[in-house]
Amino acid sequence: MNWYPWLNGPYRQLVGQYADGRGHHALLLHAATGNGDDALAYGLSRWLICQQRNGEKSCGECHSCRLMLAGNHPDYHVLAPEKGKSSLGIEPIRQVIETLYAHAQQGGAKVIWLPQAEQLTEAAANALLKTLEEPPEKTYFLLGCREPSRLMATLRSRCLYWHLASPDEQLSLQWLGRQAAGSQTDRLTALRLHDGAPLAAEQLLQPQQWQQRSTLCAALSAALPQRDMLSLLPVLNHEDVAERLHWLCALLVDAMKWQQGAHQYVLNQDQQPLVHQLASLLSSASLQQIVQQWLNCRHQLLSVVGVNRELLLTEQLLRWEQMLGAAGYSHPHSL
Repeated sequence: MNWYPWLNGPYRQLVGQYADGRGHHALLLHAATGNGDDALAYGLSRWLICQQRNGEKSCGECHSCRLMLAGNHPDYHVLAPEKGKSSLGIEPIRQVIETLYAHAQQGGAKVIWLPQAEQLTEAAANALLKTLEEPPEKTYFLLGCREPSRLMATLRSRCLYWHLASPDEQLSLQWLGRQAAGSQTDRLTALRLHDGAPLAAEQLLQPQQWQQRSTLCAALSAALPQRDMLSLLPVLNHEDVAERLHWLCALLVDAMKWQQGAHQYVLNQDQQPLVHQLASLLSSASLQQIVQQWLNCRHQLLSVVGVNRELLLTEQLLRWEQMLGAAGYSHPHSL
């Protein structure tokens, strides 16, 4: 498991609480994707399970540490959905609870790491809730989440909430400079497109992913003068459509910022000519309407089972053309 410099502070604070006897048996770790919450949870788990702690560090030498490093410690449990499933049902929860009420096999702490608590079914959450209320001795639950509002209120209330914020932008840029190719402007753009999460930015900066975004931006720039928004269909209609629509909406929101003179807050720093182009062609009200329509489209694509992706995208692109036409522009498609 890799470690990241921006986790040092949060790690010391959390370990300090447990070392002082103030640590909570159930920690709800709220973090955006790409901020390294899994590494933080693993580091904390290693410290909790270590039998010969060296201050705020795990020793790395005791039997428990060696088992953790080998990835087969019997008292460390990671709960995630089975491959191909998006939810975590009650059976894995029941199994781990039964294990918890037995004595710890290594005679120390027992740790359960649930990377995305939102994936719990209602039945699984209720089963976990009972154990959170009266946990076995020296048992610690670490629950990761992206959106705490999606968790049951009763589950949240049993946990100590901890927000892992995105690191300082300059610190992240320095780290990205050592990890990823591209210019400083590219790195700043990737970082801002992911709410400052360095690992997500690093992923976007991978050559293939970055090229896909560049292709979308070029297609949009070419489509606008012709009012031929339907030409965007081939670059949007892919398995990662949610990510591509995120890029598109970010450009549209940036155009609204541009109109207000807030150029320094633009996310797409590498696409300022395109942002200016959008800001010049569309009113703020039109941009806001288009963004809302695309967000609704994205939500449907993510939440409706069996939705016809191509049809939904086509419908939205034609709406965009109609809006341009209503504003006095001509376009090549007959509606």
